[in-house]
Amino acid sequence: MPKNLSTIAKTKKIKYFLISFVDFFGVLRSKLVPAQAIADMQKNGAGFAGFATWLDMSPADGDMFALPDPDSLIQLPWNKEIGWLASDLYMYGKPVKASPRVMLKEQIYQLNKKNLVMKSGVECEYFLISEDGTRIADTRDTQSKPCYDQSALMRRYDLIKEICDSMIDMGWNPYQNDHEDANGQFEMNWDYTDCLTTADRHVFFKYMVKSLAEKHGLRATFMPKPFVNLTGNGCHAHISLWNGKINKFLDNGDRLGLSRLAYNFLGGIMKLTQPLTAFFNPTINSYRRINAPPTKSGATWSPSSISYTGNNRTHMIRVPDKGRFELRLMDGAVNPYLLQAGVIAAGLHGINNKIDPGEPLSCNMYTDHKNYPNLKKLPDTIEDALDQLESSKEIREALGDDTIKSYIKLKRSEIENFDLEEKFDKKDPVTDWEKNSTLDC
Repeated sequence: MPKNLSTIAKTKKIKYFLISFVDFFGVLRSKLVPAQAIADMQKNGAGFAGFATWLDMSPADGDMFALPDPDSLIQLPWNKEIGWLASDLYMYGKPVKASPRVMLKEQIYQLNKKNLVMKSGVECEYFLISEDGTRIADTRDTQSKPCYDQSALMRRYDLIKEICDSMIDMGWNPYQNDHEDANGQFEMNWDYTDCLTTADRHVFFKYMVKSLAEKHGLRATFMPKPFVNLTGNGCHAHISLWNGKINKFLDNGDRLGLSRLAYNFLGGIMKLTQPLTAFFNPTINSYRRINAPPTKSGATWSPSSISYTGNNRTHMIRVPDKGRFELRLMDGAVNPYLLQAGVIAAGLHGINNKIDPGEPLSCNMYTDHKNYPNLKKLPDTIEDALDQLESSKEIREALGDDTIKSYIKLKRSEIENFDLEEKFDKKDPVTDWEKNSTLDC
């Protein structure tokens, strides 16, 4: 039986619920519902006009209903009278196929048919910046190599502590917090779990960081590349497949500790990376981070070629330990649900077709990439990525032709708006349009 949200509200003294969903552009949409009305909302959903969000709908379409998932409930640690809920979208009594959480649940279903569950963890980097977004908030954070700088980390102790304490309170098991490679940049890590829960937590983490930063008089941004001279915001994902308590990626007899299933899954991702970049790096600004020149610290820490390796951070896929791999392509603007859905879709293609990723490389890909001219390259712009997505028969079959058409239609409309005001050149400063549309991604 599903959890009764009305009963939970009385037990936990929740006065209001945020019934939330994420649209194609990763924008978190919500309605604030008083606890006295939650029983009806749990049964019928909260109504929204789909055209008013980044979903491919018309003003003439009927209401879209967000049906809350009671298993996703999070009581805001900093305001216990509010409960947050992730939701699935319905229209005319049927799931909206072209909506991110529904898309992920369909891929989970396809994976479950093989008696497999994907577990994942994400590493979400963010900057703390000035209110207008023009500079780093900490004027003393000026080192050329500021990664792990204790002084810069501890100057933000009050905020970092509150975020970490919140994760402890929610049972996420956070285990480390650090200052990252760019000035003013931070990362906080918590335990991996099933991919739907990770996606929901990813959504909530971004909301929490931005909310608590505001509380402390700061602004947090997950924008991929707010400053051209500094390392961008990545969102690395650690991936493994499980059957019950058995890690199906683990093979202790393999030199990297990966099973044949893991290599096939990895091979599928490598084959479909180019079209999936449209999901994993979804903004115009994203393409300042990948295929980019070295930053102030000496390295971008982001890929340009499609390759895999052992414990080597210069490649797109890293195998840091037995039984899992890290996909380093995604950036801070990635839609949490499309991240997980894309990984499963590509991995399933790899399993079904027994795709061999080839031999791992051990070189420094940042300096030695010219020695590997046959490696496939990442798209250089969002337009290139969308063209790859449009021509990908495999992704269309996995995620649905109409869904891919809708996504491409919305993204190309966004590009047209950009082109009316600006011109994209990686050598030029970040444009005002990019900041206005992406700082709050």
